[in-house]
Amino acid sequence: MSSGATVTVVERCAISPPPRSTPPATLPLTFFDIPWLFFSPSQPIFFFSSASAAAAVPKLKHSLSLALTHFFPLAGKLALSAEPRLEYNDTDSVLLIVAAAPDGGAFKNLAGNHRRSCGDFRRLVPEMGGGDGPVLAVQITVFPEMGISIGFALRNAAADWRTFNNFLKEWAWICKNGAGGRHVASHDRSVILDTSGLRSFFLTEFWKLKNEIKESNYYKSSNNDIVRATFVLGPKEMGEIKKWILTRSDLLFGSTQLLLSPYVVACAFIWVCWMKAHWCTDASVVHYFGFIAGGLTRLPFAVPSNYAGNCVGFGRSAARRGELVGEDGVVHAAKAIGDTVKKLNVDMLSGARNWISEWEELRESELHITVSGSPKLDLYDLDFGWGRPVKLEEVSIHNHNAISLSESREVIGGIEIGVALPPLKMDAFTTLFNKV
Repeated sequence: MSSGATVTVVERCAISPPPRSTPPATLPLTFFDIPWLFFSPSQPIFFFSSASAAAAVPKLKHSLSLALTHFFPLAGKLALSAEPRLEYNDTDSVLLIVAAAPDGGAFKNLAGNHRRSCGDFRRLVPEMGGGDGPVLAVQITVFPEMGISIGFALRNAAADWRTFNNFLKEWAWICKNGAGGRHVASHDRSVILDTSGLRSFFLTEFWKLKNEIKESNYYKSSNNDIVRATFVLGPKEMGEIKKWILTRSDLLFGSTQLLLSPYVVACAFIWVCWMKAHWCTDASVVHYFGFIAGGLTRLPFAVPSNYAGNCVGFGRSAARRGELVGEDGVVHAAKAIGDTVKKLNVDMLSGARNWISEWEELRESELHITVSGSPKLDLYDLDFGWGRPVKLEEVSIHNHNAISLSESREVIGGIEIGVALPPLKMDAFTTLFNKV
């Protein structure tokens, strides 16, 4: 499938939970959900290599219906009234698109790590805008004799990646094994305790900014001149980066103990490569690195592990450009990210009132970078009956200055990094990354 090729839509259908399996429901958005109203939908895509996978499309439809029994808000709608909420009625459904690629030859190209056109990936995921409306759409694309891709458009206000991963595992389990899924979701919003009035504060912020900024700023179309590639950091490479950080940290920060988890080390290295690939002459300008942190283990109140909704906080690390692009750039980056993680570990909600205002600064500038996904999710274990995915991608990073992170499929303990950049900047990033 070249950049000019298109896929052919074979079918559009509405998939609902089985009749009378799920009563109508209204779920208020919590203070964890509301900040995600500013984000364009996530667009993950999974590639499965199997010559017979196309024959499973009817089974995928049926098992999706059964999985939605437990994750019914995903079949519902987002209603942005004075009190934003998720609504589900028995007439609601998930749009499922079945498409066909002109031939199977493009499958290996798209499911690789090498540089590819972003435009080709946009044809494999559903489009979804903002405002009121559905929260999930699915597209199954058949590559003859090679395999299929399953792409999604997900409104993040409805579910974080932990919740969506549970839904995917439920769907895959039912598809592979028949009825009797493993995940029974909890939709009880009362478990999210709001003792500081964050929900009211965020609603005020949302309506103020929503009226000031055009919706098109949140739901931009990707530029076909952008290319994407996947990079992998294994334990060996991360160990070498960590060793370098430790040899320099005493000289720079004295006895200060740095938090150097694999996540922090990988993000620090990527941040420096990204900043060096983006030209800026002012060494004093501040760059930001934005990421999310899971709340189940960080909150002062208990949230059940099967809670189906957002439960993540926002972290934003800062460093001056002169620090990041210098000889000790990765050391400064690691300290900045690690210090932010430490603060989130102690009290994830202490800076919560700044979540929306701080992340607005990241949105429209190449000086900053955000992270989508997490290497802690076992997304490569997803199995609908024809084995694990051969590749996964997050298409939405094309729209923003963002990278995607996931666990590595091939390298145990490794991290896959999805990057989308203009070709010349991708050249620079690749050269810098390969120096590790």
